[in-house]
Amino acid sequence: MEQELLYRIALSRIKGMNKSLAQHIHETVDSLALFFELPEAQLQQMTGISGRILHDDARRTALQAARQEMEFIEKGNITPLYFTDPAYPHRLVDCIDAPPLLYYRGTADLNAAKVVSVVGTRRATDYGRSFCEAMIRDLAARFPHLIIVSGLAYGIDICAHRAALKQGLDTVAVLAHGLDHIYPSSHRNTAAEMVAHGGLLTEYPGYHAMHPAFFVARNRIVAGLADAVVIVESREKGGALITAGIAESYHRDVFALPGDIHRESSAGCNHLIRRNRAALITSADDLVEAMCWQVPRREAVQRSLFPDLTDEEQPIVDYLKARGEGQINRMTVELNQPLSQLLSVLVELEFKGVVKALPGGVYKL
Repeated sequence: MEQELLYRIALSRIKGMNKSLAQHIHETVDSLALFFELPEAQLQQMTGISGRILHDDARRTALQAARQEMEFIEKGNITPLYFTDPAYPHRLVDCIDAPPLLYYRGTADLNAAKVVSVVGTRRATDYGRSFCEAMIRDLAARFPHLIIVSGLAYGIDICAHRAALKQGLDTVAVLAHGLDHIYPSSHRNTAAEMVAHGGLLTEYPGYHAMHPAFFVARNRIVAGLADAVVIVESREKGGALITAGIAESYHRDVFALPGDIHRESSAGCNHLIRRNRAALITSADDLVEAMCWQVPRREAVQRSLFPDLTDEEQPIVDYLKARGEGQINRMTVELNQPLSQLLSVLVELEFKGVVKALPGGVYKL
């Protein structure tokens, strides 16, 4: 297995290699050992591939680099994820430009049932940060095993990671560099916390020089890992819009937070919504409804647990028990109660610790 891992790493280190090419090589060459041993001309005949990917010096250099990477992986407690491994993110497998190999340090299941990527401008406003925190808080209340993905950058990215950690959700950062360091360094403490409550993921080996293009390239992984991508704030041009475009090409659901038409930080989101390239999102409810996610049923609340419920309070508790949550305006209609009376009873239930008030006039047990 160690030798096979060496060949897998080496294959991924060949410039121009992606998952589709790697899969073609697996299908046309009997083993990766043969791929690195056979002459270039013979490989061209077997695979139908031409170019530098098969050059003897390219394969030899890749093997040398792979040997160094093997040492780094072992010392750093890093998990390599090859595209044929069960633990490789299955959502990425269908992406034509997915990397053949990923380096992972963390505990989260990258194939969790629900994954949401949250990205946005590095110059986030209070409006964007407030929405990001509220959305993740409300998603966590409904789906405690949801994973939040972002890029560990300044602004909305780090806000999303920290909001997820605060709410007890696993959160994964897709890095534009190897796992030998953290960029930006000011986010090192958050990254360390994420290793135990999520993870750090990258396609780049350790000690690999950083390049501005890597920050653009990692956006395809941010998009491909998730079921849905939420753009919280973005200028008219920026990495978040690139991520949105990639997500659209991967047939992922894309959402954008609308903002003031005079605010530069909302120009990109407004553009996506105007062009019907993203669905408008104002709350976690919008995402949950659009994704058709069923909120897990909570355990029934027994009256014996709340022996002091009044005759006015019991119907409201029964209503919330049956539906999971209730919106105040709808409750007034369905319970046939005046708004003032209903609010009075809900406040009393809140003081008793029976119900919890959520944004948007929503109540739940």
